[in-house]
Formats: sequence, C-alpha cells, structure tokens
Amino acid sequence: MQQRERQVMTQLTRRAFAATGLAAGAAACAGVPAAGPGLAMRHVPPVRVEPGRIARVDVGLRPYRPAGFRVEREMLGGTAVIHNYGHGGGGITLSWGTAHLAVEEGWDADVKDYAVMGAGIVGLSTAMLLLERGANVTIYAKALSPETTSNVAGGQWWPASVYQESLVDAAYMARHMSAARFAFRRFQLLAGPEYGVSWEINYVLSHEPKPNTPAPVSHPMHEFVVNARDYAPGELSFNAAHMKSFDTMMVDTPFYLRVLERDIRLRGGKIIVKAFEDVAQVAALPETVVFNCTGLGAGALFGDMGIMPARGQLVILQPQAEVDYNIITGSHAYMFGRRDGVVLGGTFQKGNWSLEPSAEDTAMILRENRALFTALAGG
Repeated sequence: MQQRERQVMTQLTRRAFAATGLAAGAAACAGVPAAGPGLAMRHVPPVRVEPGRIARVDVGLRPYRPAGFRVEREMLGGTAVIHNYGHGGGGITLSWGTAHLAVEEGWDADVKDYAVMGAGIVGLSTAMLLLERGANVTIYAKALSPETTSNVAGGQWWPASVYQESLVDAAYMARHMSAARFAFRRFQLLAGPEYGVSWEINYVLSHEPKPNTPAPVSHPMHEFVVNARDYAPGELSFNAAHMKSFDTMMVDTPFYLRVLERDIRLRGGKIIVKAFEDVAQVAALPETVVFNCTGLGAGALFGDMGIMPARGQLVILQPQAEVDYNIITGSHAYMFGRRDGVVLGGTFQKGNWSLEPSAEDTAMILRENRALFTALAGG
C-alpha cells in the first residue's frame, strides 16, 4: 500500500486531511442520509465487500481470562517461572507493556541466561526487552510465525476484551494501565514503514448513541483517546445515525512479527522449536529464569482453569490502497484497513476451540460489514 510507505508525519497529515474532508474519496454509498444544513458530505472511500474479493479466512483462539492478564512469579523448585499470558483481545496492544511488567518481575542482575516460552507477540516482546538489558535469551516455541495466533490478530492498538469488568479490582487496573502506557509509547517509537506500524483514523458507527466509545472521560483509558470528534448526521458518507472518530495505531501483524523476530536474531537471541508436555520439562531447562508466554497453552500446562479460548474469525479481502482507516461498531462488524488486505471482523466466541473456518460466520461478517456501506439502519 503506497500510503503506508510514507514517514509518520506524512501519514498523520494524510489522515488528518481525510478526517476533515479534504482527501479525495469515492462516490457516495447508496442510501446515505443527506447532510445537514450548511454541511458538505465528506466521502470516505468505501470497502468493496464482495465474496469474490475474499483472499483468505483466518481463525485464531484468543487466550481470554475474565480476571485479566496474568503477570506473576511461580517457583518450580529452583526455576523461577514468570507468567505473562491471558491477554484476550489485547495481545498486540499490551504486548510491550506486560512484557515490561514481566521483565521487571523476573530480572536478576546476577543471572545472564533467560528462557522465553512462546514466539507470539508477547513472547517476542519479552525476549526483546531482555536482550536490550544485555541478557542471553533462548526462545522455546512449538510454533513460529506465521503459525502463531498473533499472526491472525487484527492489530488495532486498543486493549479490547481483555477482562470482565466485574471481576477486576483497582490493583489489577493499575497494572493494566501501566502496561497500556508503556505499550502505547513503545509502539509510537516503532511507527513507520520499517515495522508496519501506522496511525489511522477509527470511525465509530452505530444505530444508537455510544457515549462510552472508545472510553468515557471518567475511565482511565480515556488518556489514550487521541483526536476524538463527533460528526453530525449525514456529515460522512456512512449511512449511520451516530458517528464519531478517534486516532490510534494500526499494526500490520504478519509483517511486524517477521521484523521483530529478525531483530531478535540479529541481537543474538536463539529460537528453538520445542513443545512442553508438562512442568517437569520446564523445570529441566538449563535457564533458571523462564518467562511463560504460551498464551492459551498455559491453561493446561500450568493448571490455570481461568483461561479459555475466545474464537475469532476474520475475513481478509484483497487490499484497497485507498482504505487507510478503521471502523468500529461495538457489535460483530468491524473493519481494519491494512496493506496486506482489508480485515473484516468478526467473532468473539468464548469456549469455542474450533480452528475451522465457519461458512455461517463468513456470511455474517460479510453481511454486517456490507451494511456499513449500503443501508445501515437508523440513517
């Protein structure tokens, strides 16, 4: 995607133009409500949601813990295991942040050799922070990119569906916010074509008002709401009754993971393909400090009964260079404009272990996302 190859400031400027209606757009979608008095319709390039444009269907199992992510030390004899898993729908977003919490928990100036279990986004981020401190790091993983769950993640920077609000306390939220702050700043340092991280505008579309999207002023997460604004009915070419927007970062996950793995190898990190059947094999590793970043696999391996799969199915359409924005609806439909394709979501099916694409889910995803550009009710 040509726009993605520009520098960060160019990206920000282009997206700012799009947000203020100065960017060129496609023709108006069918059924778009008329702009209010004194308003000119601002056309947003529509996504061509057509079955013939499907490039692939991705299915992944998010490691969801209703109580939130786990960063905690556990001793296996003389081996210290630092758990770092259970991010739900926020694995990409929180990766650097919980990696920082875990490294702070497990770092020992007298220890030189460390092990990391798992080569998804959380494991790679943890390994990189250890390498930056001068450690010797070996990653043990049963699967490498592109076979990890992280490879099929949407990649929008916002920690969605990480915990069940009624089950977390102030202490957890303090750690959650600490992780989010660290990750938010770290990803900003990586913005640009080298890592496939870019700032994008996110349109929030709905039938009814959504004052709490993406986070109300009273919520701690509101500090990450950048460049928020509301739109009058008919001001944008979406056929939605209520529209707002904010800016955040988008991570081109397949590309980003390849580059991060490359950086780890260049810094001297070792990667060994190895699966663990029980904790005895973990305790037998030569490293005495082990970071457990095995995601959903941590449930069976370490007996965490609080973790469950949250099945996500995405439909990836062929790329559209002009679609450099995201859509959030608060329901099944959402869209991320990435250079490897247009990502349509999606599902969050708790307890569903199936990795097989569902034709019914694909039809639902296409139907609900197509409605955003044709006849979304309430217009």
